[in-house]
Amino acid sequence: MRLHKLSLTSPTLLLLPPHFPPSLHFKSCRISSSTTRNHSHNRFLQPMSASRLQKLVPVAAIATEDAAGSNGSSAAHEDDESNGGYRLPPPEIKDIVDAPPLPSLSFSPNRDKILFLKRRSLPPLSELAKPEDKLAGIRIDGKSNTRSRMSFYTGIGIHDLKDDGTLGPEKVIHGFPDGSKINFVSWSTDGKHLAFSIRQDQEDDSGSKLIVWVADVETGKAKPLFHAPDVFLNAVFDNYVWVNDSTLLVCTIPLSRGSPPKKPLVPSGPKIQSNERKSVVQSRTYQDLLKDEYDEDLFEYYATSQLVLVSLDGSVKLFGEPAIYTSLDPSPDQKYVLLSSIHRPFSFNVPCGRFPTKDDLWSADGKFIRTLCDLPLAEDIPITFNSVRKGMRSLNWREDKPSDLYWVETQDGGDAKVEVSPRDIVYTQAADAPEGEEPKIFFKLDLRYGGISWCDDSLALVYESWYKTRRVRTWLVAPGSHETPRLLFDRSSEDVYSDPGSPMLRRTPDGTYIIAKFKKEDKEGTYLLLNGSGATPEGNIPFLDLFDIDTGDKERIWQSDKEKYYESVVALMSDQTAGDLNVNELKVLTSKESKTENTQYYIQKWPDRKAFQITSFPHPYPQLASLHKEMVRYERRDGVQLTANLYLPPGYDPSRDGPLPCLVWAYPGEFKNKEAAGQVRGSPNEFPGIGSTSPLLWLARRFAILSGPTIPIIGEGKEEANDSYVEQLVWSAEAAVQEVIRRGVAHPDKIAIGGHSYGAFMTANLLAHAPHLFSCGIARSGAYNRTLTPFGFQSEDRTLWEATDTYIKMSPFMSANKIKKPILLIHGEEDNNSGTLTMQSDRFFNALKGHGALSRLVILPFESHGYSSRESIMHVLWETDRWLQKFCVSNSSQDIASKNDESKETKGSEDKAVASGGGAVAELEDNGVDGLHFHTRSSLWRTGVPYQLLRIRNQLMLCNVYMKGWLLYRLYSLETKTNLYAT
Repeated sequence: MRLHKLSLTSPTLLLLPPHFPPSLHFKSCRISSSTTRNHSHNRFLQPMSASRLQKLVPVAAIATEDAAGSNGSSAAHEDDESNGGYRLPPPEIKDIVDAPPLPSLSFSPNRDKILFLKRRSLPPLSELAKPEDKLAGIRIDGKSNTRSRMSFYTGIGIHDLKDDGTLGPEKVIHGFPDGSKINFVSWSTDGKHLAFSIRQDQEDDSGSKLIVWVADVETGKAKPLFHAPDVFLNAVFDNYVWVNDSTLLVCTIPLSRGSPPKKPLVPSGPKIQSNERKSVVQSRTYQDLLKDEYDEDLFEYYATSQLVLVSLDGSVKLFGEPAIYTSLDPSPDQKYVLLSSIHRPFSFNVPCGRFPTKDDLWSADGKFIRTLCDLPLAEDIPITFNSVRKGMRSLNWREDKPSDLYWVETQDGGDAKVEVSPRDIVYTQAADAPEGEEPKIFFKLDLRYGGISWCDDSLALVYESWYKTRRVRTWLVAPGSHETPRLLFDRSSEDVYSDPGSPMLRRTPDGTYIIAKFKKEDKEGTYLLLNGSGATPEGNIPFLDLFDIDTGDKERIWQSDKEKYYESVVALMSDQTAGDLNVNELKVLTSKESKTENTQYYIQKWPDRKAFQITSFPHPYPQLASLHKEMVRYERRDGVQLTANLYLPPGYDPSRDGPLPCLVWAYPGEFKNKEAAGQVRGSPNEFPGIGSTSPLLWLARRFAILSGPTIPIIGEGKEEANDSYVEQLVWSAEAAVQEVIRRGVAHPDKIAIGGHSYGAFMTANLLAHAPHLFSCGIARSGAYNRTLTPFGFQSEDRTLWEATDTYIKMSPFMSANKIKKPILLIHGEEDNNSGTLTMQSDRFFNALKGHGALSRLVILPFESHGYSSRESIMHVLWETDRWLQKFCVSNSSQDIASKNDESKETKGSEDKAVASGGGAVAELEDNGVDGLHFHTRSSLWRTGVPYQLLRIRNQLMLCNVYMKGWLLYRLYSLETKTNLYAT
């Protein structure tokens, strides 16, 4: 059983204390700065928050040693701006980031034991600096023959889980060398053994390669699986799988493999790509693709595995021929193995997921049976959402049958633009079907296939969806009969209020997961247990509903406390008995948290629903334990309801402390419906997870934080959302700013905006089109020129040539001349995310600098789309804090003349807009003012304000240099209310 079936992520803190040798030196950040403006404004933002500890998901523990550069201060002088060393943020931020992370958890198949998978914090930059090969869309560590930058666990502890919810003493898995890096932990089906890989940092190649170990769960004693010392794991794709309780199928490095191919000093010829057949091939902006024949050979060298069948006693048997195996999947009855592999011809245009792929059926003892499919190279999948590969796809075993296969085939040629019915057909076939037997049609779908939850011959749930309309449908099917399928749910994926929840799954003795069926002692019928997030206008209130599949009636048997706590059901724990489960014997694993109490886990038992706490994790950042969190609701000018989480620092008193500098961190989202866009998502009672680059770190610096304000970009009906992207973006930002000012928690001249990836794109656009809202901006790992992603981006599936105006208008690169507020750009030098090439930040900075914009570019060596090394993260935090202190906190004494000039310019532009009507936009753009947004700060003073009030305002502006801004804020608030819709 793979660990990811039941594995638990800890809260978002991944950190560690410094002890890295100071003698090591690293390539320093590349920093460019443009500060040619005579005056500076401010407002700025910071890093992305990480997810909280909430679901059982796979977690690769991060490990590492700390590597600190020279000590840094948040109040840097100009001559320190571009020095070459890594810097540290202020201690109040650094101490939170350096706190030790909590362990990850995994429950045994029988739910009677818990693994505590121990982790260390942020890796040193030296880990990222190791050589890696970028091949076919993936990055490979050739020394270890695995994916590069792979994190790890440092130790494994086992606790018995008692009936009363208490844990027995820890039993440590032992026997492997100290300092080993542990990966790929998995339970045997019977729960008696653990398999895992270890590797060590050694100079010789063999010492750093992965070796498979197994441990006896009862004794904790571990030993190498293979007797021979030269059998190493190949973990570029799949790695190993339990075939039965005592046998594993392992991807190994072929013993006959020689040295890696060497790059020729002189190429054999030019690099040529041809489209003489006039094929239409459109694809997103993929990175790390193969470039030449040498790359092809190197990819094949590292990715090729020899499968080996090995027993716990060490006996070994070769399984098939060497190939690039991407998936190993034993049948539930352990008689067959489904092998997926990729092969030549490779492609220079698409990643390895689109290479030719073959699915073969083998017996569990290593005998080839037949090839199920061999699909050609798929370079021509249309970019339209819901377009798919032609041929058999999603080939899997039925979880409720011993060895039945199922798959889906498209009927529209894979092109979502083609209108056809049915669009997809699901087929089934037994593994032992006679040669030549046609597969059975199981189900026909008019939307795109979305998966199947199996139960038995009387029940399966089939899912289909369509992105353009956001429609999702769930069908109830009886696989063993010819009954007409029944439409169970038909709804919009955006309408979270109507989400009925998902059926809870139970584990079978074979280690698969099927829908759990329940019975009630006092009633006949068949029931499912629907586990839902419970979205409501007051926030998420998770629930369990007992659902009668015959009548559709629901009975709520559990619901989260909604006054103080946020609780959710994580897993079913009472699934060891055969047959339908009794509701009165139900046992579930739940999580519980609040605004100030971090997540803990409980076992709840029916019928009395008594909860037993099984974890007691300490608060991950006690210095912020008393922070204030509130889910705020407000409305933008077109009536769309918006929400955000407002965080205030511990001990903050608005009447005593006045308005604070504020950091807004956001990420836009696309919707088809205004009502759905306005629905509340999340809970006001969730514990605030603070990751290593979270904006919430600035609570320790006495900032107000507006985290995750909804920025909906709506395209109703046949309208395309991005055609009005800029307008809707400004409306949402304007509403958020007005709300924090109205509440008196944010100083109107000290509000910064920021985001990561698409949030960075948003940040640059807001500084270009709504400069009156923010004092500065922080944009991390963004894409700013959409002509460099011509075949779609984010939710946009039109090409540059189909929507030229939209691509141009959305690109902040094209509005670089409008950006007058300070902007900090940060980017990983090795960004591998589709579309966000490091070049995007380089070119955007050059455009900003070419127009004299106050800007700064920081390129982080060895970092990818997200940042992981301690040196880089600490430096990002230092850069962010420096920017905020300089252009947000210290923004109370702006140049009065420049402020008056901005006011005059904005008012003049508005007069043109009123006079010119629809033709005003181009004129306004020439003046560097957004012609689509009229409620500027200056306009709030403009009309409907009594003469006496204007005189007071003028007097206040003359003395605001000497004041905290509190009286100015109160006046501004009053006038905001007076003139909110004055235009």
